[in-house]
Amino acid sequence: MPVLLRVERGPHRGLPRAEIRRRARAIFDALQLGDTELSIVLTDDEQIRKLNADFRHVDAATDVLAFAMREGQGTGLHREILGDVVVSVETAGIQAARQGRDVLSEVTMLLAHGVLHLLGWDHDTRAKDIRMRAETERLCVLAAQKVKTRPTRAQRIRSRR
Repeated sequence: MPVLLRVERGPHRGLPRAEIRRRARAIFDALQLGDTELSIVLTDDEQIRKLNADFRHVDAATDVLAFAMREGQGTGLHREILGDVVVSVETAGIQAARQGRDVLSEVTMLLAHGVLHLLGWDHDTRAKDIRMRAETERLCVLAAQKVKTRPTRAQRIRSRR
């Protein structure tokens, strides 16, 4: 799965690019999305406020926006492109502090939430909200799991010394 990651006004502390990509891939694997393409933008409140005003007509910052490529005109042109998830690292940091967790966990949650929106999930009713929260949590747990890798040859040789 191609993950295109753009970091604006960063780098952002506690958000290693490779780990964001790895977690996005884990989310895609859990959802069985195969080679679908995703674009992720990590930005600040000012930029996300502009996007929110332009596309949702809400002149305020938000934590995450999702722009689906499988909705609206041209839906069938590039089925392999799921869409874009834009995360405000600034808002994620504030929310993480309130929840008592690190910013990487909060960004992971926002990424999972945004991907579910790209797939058509919503939380406009209590039942849908409960279901979406549960699925978001499931994806976050899977994304946070460290992948066990075999040591390289050089690492095995060093460990024998």
